[in-house]
Amino acid sequence: MTTSVQGKLDEALSGEAFEKRIRRRNLKDALARYGISFGGVGVIFAVLLIMFFLFYVVLPLFTPASIEKSHSFALPGGEQEKTLYYGVDEYKSSAIRFTESGKLVGFDLVNGAENFNESLPLNGNDITSFTVVNELTHLVAFGLSDGSLLFAKYGYNVTYPDNVKTITPKVEYPFGEESIELADDAISKLSIKAGESEMRIAYQVAGQQRVYIKEFSKVESMLSDSVTLEENNSGEFTPTSKVKWLKMDVSGRNLYLIDADGATDFYDIRYIDEPALVQHVNLLKNDEKPTLIRFLLGDYSLMIGTNKGNVYQWFPVRDDNNNFALQQIRSFKVSDAAVTSIGIELARKGFAVTDNQGGFHLYHSTAERHLGSETFADKGGDANVTMAPRANGAVVESGNQIVFFDIENEHPDVSFSSLWGKVWYEGYEEPSYTWQSSSASSDFEPKFSLTPLTFGTIKAALYSMLFAVPIAILAAIYTAFFMDKATRQWVKPSVELIEALPTVILGFLAGLWLAPYMEANLPGFFAILILVPIGIVLFGYAWSRLPESIRLTVPVGRRAVLMIPVIIVLGWLALQLSSPIENAFFDGNMRHWLTAEAGIDFDQRNAMVIGFAMGFALIPTIFSVTEDAIYNVPSYLVNGSLALGASGWQTLVGVVLPTASPGIFSAIMLGFGRGVGETMIVLMASGNTPLMEVNIFEGMRTLSANLAVEMAEAEVASSHYRVLFLAGLVLFIFTFIFNTLAEVVRQRMRRKYGSL
Repeated sequence: MTTSVQGKLDEALSGEAFEKRIRRRNLKDALARYGISFGGVGVIFAVLLIMFFLFYVVLPLFTPASIEKSHSFALPGGEQEKTLYYGVDEYKSSAIRFTESGKLVGFDLVNGAENFNESLPLNGNDITSFTVVNELTHLVAFGLSDGSLLFAKYGYNVTYPDNVKTITPKVEYPFGEESIELADDAISKLSIKAGESEMRIAYQVAGQQRVYIKEFSKVESMLSDSVTLEENNSGEFTPTSKVKWLKMDVSGRNLYLIDADGATDFYDIRYIDEPALVQHVNLLKNDEKPTLIRFLLGDYSLMIGTNKGNVYQWFPVRDDNNNFALQQIRSFKVSDAAVTSIGIELARKGFAVTDNQGGFHLYHSTAERHLGSETFADKGGDANVTMAPRANGAVVESGNQIVFFDIENEHPDVSFSSLWGKVWYEGYEEPSYTWQSSSASSDFEPKFSLTPLTFGTIKAALYSMLFAVPIAILAAIYTAFFMDKATRQWVKPSVELIEALPTVILGFLAGLWLAPYMEANLPGFFAILILVPIGIVLFGYAWSRLPESIRLTVPVGRRAVLMIPVIIVLGWLALQLSSPIENAFFDGNMRHWLTAEAGIDFDQRNAMVIGFAMGFALIPTIFSVTEDAIYNVPSYLVNGSLALGASGWQTLVGVVLPTASPGIFSAIMLGFGRGVGETMIVLMASGNTPLMEVNIFEGMRTLSANLAVEMAEAEVASSHYRVLFLAGLVLFIFTFIFNTLAEVVRQRMRRKYGSL
């Protein structure tokens, strides 16, 4: 190096300008380093914050109930009379007590002060039987000693004396204060169910074994708002044993006659004049005896409390021959002491139980959860429990005392078993995985199983991957390894441009155009899967047999372009063959043939539509990453293999694909991750039916689509709302675990093939 050159080099690497460049470069390096670090930490913090928020919303689902003995006071009205029933207002401020002598005592739930006193218009008769007609509308009925029937409906008046909100009970008589003649002697057993226009009454008369059934129509007066009952039909029969409990379910068609040992006659009274004995069954085994029997909310499930501290749930189940039979569904071990009372929640399938050792226990039937227990008395004895309408309190009568419990129990209907296990719901023929979060019925049993949603998520992703992965990877292999550079420069951006299509547009097209078109041309789409691959192979063979002068007119790297019209023609031909194939093999209607002959259910919006539509959306992601991985394999590896005499295919299989395998695996995982989280396509084209069927012709509902459908309708902080967030958390954790495992596999593949 000459002296002049060395001098200029020294001058360039020293001096004020050099120092300024160094400081400027160091500043940029520092900004880049801290900026990237801050961004990375920010991303991690954002992910953790999202997870924390999801846990914050979901955690209350699994917190136990809080049961606190609030206060107690002397029994209003005195303990001389037996209590028939309690009613509680929804604000837990006032209650009403019905006694066996016909007294109605209203009292303040805070201090026990009486605020209402009245007597039923019994006209000198005694109450010989009692039944609750409808818990939700507060309608009750009394059987009298002269064989007549009196209906009463309680409610509450809200007043503001001295600007203080005051709630006091009131009682009305919807069918008049005059009792309705029903029998010639005292009514000893009574059960009533009322619909909008009719009423069914089952009863027994004192001293008789026969059970009588009558049907009445409700007739509204044209001159007033009064309603009268007119008898339409009647029937009677003799039970097989002495009846202790007479229970008619919500439909008014099923009647249960239960004796002191739990032996039950199940009668179908759909036709009142021809009652039919459906089943005779013993509800209990060995020496266990029922102590009380009542319906759960909805008057469908029988809850049987026993002398050994158990509560059993029974309800009728339909068999394969469309016949119903009572079946035990669940059992709850309350304590070792006899059950003395059961109080039901009026908005959920929960219930409270008291035992004769002074224990108060809270349960939920569907979730099979024991939510908590508390003690209301130091010694045993009979008790009577009534739940507040909002299930946030309970009134327990024990001896000469009223004990009030404050309850905080927001989400009893969710448990691990109800979320992930099979649950036997009321009206179902067997336990099932079911998602049905809402209904118009006030006694609806929510079904919060996440299993069908998780299954649907995986099903949608797998079927779409079956369509997308072979096409995307094979196209990427050809584009990166065989296609010439000029053609690749417009093919790759064109494919990647598809990724910019909004998925809502793809879902719209799939749901409104592809699904009905696929249904109408189902054999044609299956013909595409067979005809197009065979046609491509035949075209390639035919091209190879052409004279070399013709083949050389198209460069090797551009010959794939020739396949575009071939594939279009083959696809068109397959669809044109749809009708001939359908007429030849499927009696002119493949959908009907699948259902009637093959026994395969078919929905228009199904997994096959999702496979095509969402697979189309996944192709650009998988193609782009795979193509980059193959194209970036070092050229010296490829050249070395070719120089050693390997053919292009041998080089691809032995060198290129193993080297690019970590990237190819990452592409597949990215595609699967997008398929799991895809919302709009499955929302619009899957039918949104939460089924657990691998059938490609049936739809599904995914976790993400379920969030999009139901989140806007969910009440904030309700069980439904929190379960939807739990679904989001499950999707989050599933994606996190799957991506972590995929990264571990990718790193191992990189170490294995990185030495090539």
